[in-house]
Amino acid sequence: MDTKTSQQGEWSSHFAFILAATGSAVGLGNIWKFPYITGENGGGAFVLVYILCVAVIGVPIMIAETMLGRRGRKNPVDTMTALTKEANADEHWPYLGWMGIIAGLLILSYYSVIAGWASAYTLKAFTGSFFDADAAATQALFESFVASPIQLIFWHTLFMLATMLIVVRGINNGLERSVRFLMPGLFVLLIFLVGYAMTTSGYFKGLNFLFNADFSKLTANSILTAMGQAFFTLSLGMGAVMAYGSYLPKDVSIAKASIIIAGADTVVALLAGIIIFPIVFTNGLHPDSGPGLIFQSLPIAFGNMTGGWLFGTLFFIMLVFAALTSSISLIEPAVCWLVEDKGFSREKACVWSGLTVWLLGFGTIFSFNIWSSFKIFDRTLFDLLDYLTANLMLPIGGFCIAIFAGWIMKQQHSEQELNLPEPQYKIWKLLACYVAPAAVFLVFLDVVGVL
Repeated sequence: MDTKTSQQGEWSSHFAFILAATGSAVGLGNIWKFPYITGENGGGAFVLVYILCVAVIGVPIMIAETMLGRRGRKNPVDTMTALTKEANADEHWPYLGWMGIIAGLLILSYYSVIAGWASAYTLKAFTGSFFDADAAATQALFESFVASPIQLIFWHTLFMLATMLIVVRGINNGLERSVRFLMPGLFVLLIFLVGYAMTTSGYFKGLNFLFNADFSKLTANSILTAMGQAFFTLSLGMGAVMAYGSYLPKDVSIAKASIIIAGADTVVALLAGIIIFPIVFTNGLHPDSGPGLIFQSLPIAFGNMTGGWLFGTLFFIMLVFAALTSSISLIEPAVCWLVEDKGFSREKACVWSGLTVWLLGFGTIFSFNIWSSFKIFDRTLFDLLDYLTANLMLPIGGFCIAIFAGWIMKQQHSEQELNLPEPQYKIWKLLACYVAPAAVFLVFLDVVGVL
């Protein structure tokens, strides 16, 4: 197989790939979603299961998906088509590439709406809307904001335009440049806010909630949610890792890069929890407040600290940037497919992909206001999309990736791509062939009531 270079280009360096893939992984999933689903699932025990899922399931599958991308050097659909032919495998495997692209577009349709919230809160922080705010004030502010379809549409539109302006510029001038300075800035601000959280009266109560494991609070659905979050936050099963892998130079160690990315991603999620839960308990908020948690807790801190308007503004700016580094990876597989398979210019591919996601986003927007009473399987459109993608499509996609990389792909090809010492290769093979697929399968059986 010709594995020279993707026609879309190639990362300029090992560091560029690490930054881009970390940017894809680190985003709203860590800072917005992880704290609120941890709150909804009892705290410490859920965190422990989540970390275990990242280490035992997420990392091996991330290695596998990156490897498939670099081997195929094309968009996820064509990569799976080429690798299927190379392995003389069943002709249905390319549907795995399709599922990844569709999952990425569906996730971005609601991800963009939440990123729009962060964009709006940047302006609110700058104009002093959080000054001297208490829990009741921030809750009222948030509820008033999401109840307005016009405001949500405006910020959703603005964020999607920003995403497409980056993607249209290509791999090096767009994707790579966008992450070189944004991720370090996010880490600096997170560390600063950890320092602030340490001064709050609820600091130790927050730590206890986050790290004290009470397994009686775990349910089968909690385990599925933890696994889904591991896939969601590492961008697995949505085509992004496969697409980014296709731009990866041959001399980069896939295994080392995957471990670094997963480690950075987990650290950010834990830092977000260390920041938010002390603030939650200090100000009498409930940790199970749902998707609005970060928009009701952090503004209290910013409104009551010296220079809070400045740091609040910077934090939400960096949160938007973190969201952007993830959003560009979510839509890149679809853009790449339109360019390579349909002969679209990159500009035309960005317009059509972006327009599709923008229109899909209206379902999420309206689920918070005019369609809030409309439910399917007792879920709003936003909740349904979130559950369908994070808890079903991504784990199923990851399961299939592990099966293909571990069982279908010829061993000589995986050994060639990973270039690992034999003991390390055997560990990956064990996890990819048996542990990761079995864990995903057993959780599904438990959830549907078979076990």
